[in-house]
Amino acid sequence: MLRSISERLRIIIEKYLPNAFIFAILLTFITLIMGMTMTNEGLMDMTTHWYNGFWDFLAFTTQMILILITGYALVKAPPVEKLLIRVASKPKTQKSALITTILVAAGAGYFSWGLGFVLGALFAIEVAKRVPTVDFRILIAAAYTAVIAILPASITLTAPLLVNTPDHSLEETVGLIPLTQTIFSPTMLLTAFIGLGVIIFAYLKMMPEKDEVVPFNGDENGESKKPEVKVRNTFAEKMDHSKLINYAIVAFGSLWIIMYFAQNGFNLELNILNFSFIILGLALHGSPSSYLEAIISGMPSSGGILLQFPFYAGIMGMMAGSGLISIIAETIVSFSNEFTFPLLTFISGAIVNVFVPSAGGQWQIQGPIMLEALQSYNLPPSVVVNSVSIGDVTTNLLQPFFALPALGLSGLGLKDIWGYCLVSMILLFIVASVIITVMPLLT
Repeated sequence: MLRSISERLRIIIEKYLPNAFIFAILLTFITLIMGMTMTNEGLMDMTTHWYNGFWDFLAFTTQMILILITGYALVKAPPVEKLLIRVASKPKTQKSALITTILVAAGAGYFSWGLGFVLGALFAIEVAKRVPTVDFRILIAAAYTAVIAILPASITLTAPLLVNTPDHSLEETVGLIPLTQTIFSPTMLLTAFIGLGVIIFAYLKMMPEKDEVVPFNGDENGESKKPEVKVRNTFAEKMDHSKLINYAIVAFGSLWIIMYFAQNGFNLELNILNFSFIILGLALHGSPSSYLEAIISGMPSSGGILLQFPFYAGIMGMMAGSGLISIIAETIVSFSNEFTFPLLTFISGAIVNVFVPSAGGQWQIQGPIMLEALQSYNLPPSVVVNSVSIGDVTTNLLQPFFALPALGLSGLGLKDIWGYCLVSMILLFIVASVIITVMPLLT
């Protein structure tokens, strides 16, 4: 049944779904119309909000591009590539390829959502090269979905980390909320691991038949081909390939990484993750020129991020500037009670995420609204953190914002994976709804 549903969705999507950039433009106009009809903001006001927000993701855009290309360069380092190829060579059937890819992507996503998106896509590509019977589209979709499924328990989930950080913006209201009540709580762990099990089951049921399989169609034919590097005797070329210079900067960078983790613990925020990728990539490539070649090779996959993220920042600017986020959140919780509040908070988080796909930005705007509404009920603040976080995560399967790295690396379009992602989102939505509603009653 699931295969039939996903196939029908695929056919519909191929006919009517535009590419990811057009999706962002259409979402821009939808937000504009909503702002003008649901608030007192006029066209000029909404245009101002749009432009003011347009550049708010510049730092985040750079971080995401770096995590994409430095992750790519890291995986292309000879020792890592050999290990990746060895593991990717284990599956022999479409079923084993799907299960292995899902587990590898989820494992990486548990430690870092950024690493999960990049490593999951690259691992899926390596598996697809070696298993001609696997459908490349479903493999990329499975890798992306696996990271989304595990995110409620990921140690890099944004909102739980924010409310556990001293001097966060809501500390006077809720204090510091320990991770034992959020990421490591039964609600989040059950949502993540039951969700992951459901996803594995779903993807096995959605596997295309042999005559419907679209295999990997890359140029490498399963082999990693690397041109031989010839170091000549000129001073400049010796500098380009100098191991001494390479490992001197690696040692210098490693010193900061050690200092960082000594001072902050295992906090994998994006800046330290990117920095670690760069230093580790240099160490594994062995020379500055080899690492630079890998970085340049990964750059074409970042074009979608560079162009589309500012448009999503503009959408977020309109949502926040016009007050649309507040209206959506307050409307949904206005008819809640103590039993339905967690579920409705989850639904509001899911809806807002479609327009504001930045977890940190969404929490800073929506979090205070939901925590104020929480005061009417005998529920802990962690209920809001968990419900908003899971809602935000779940509709990432509808909103292509975080799918762009996987699409860029694989060369696929949004319509190639969206049918699988939508079926997965519905299933995860059901799992999360039940757990979010039941768990507060048991605690």
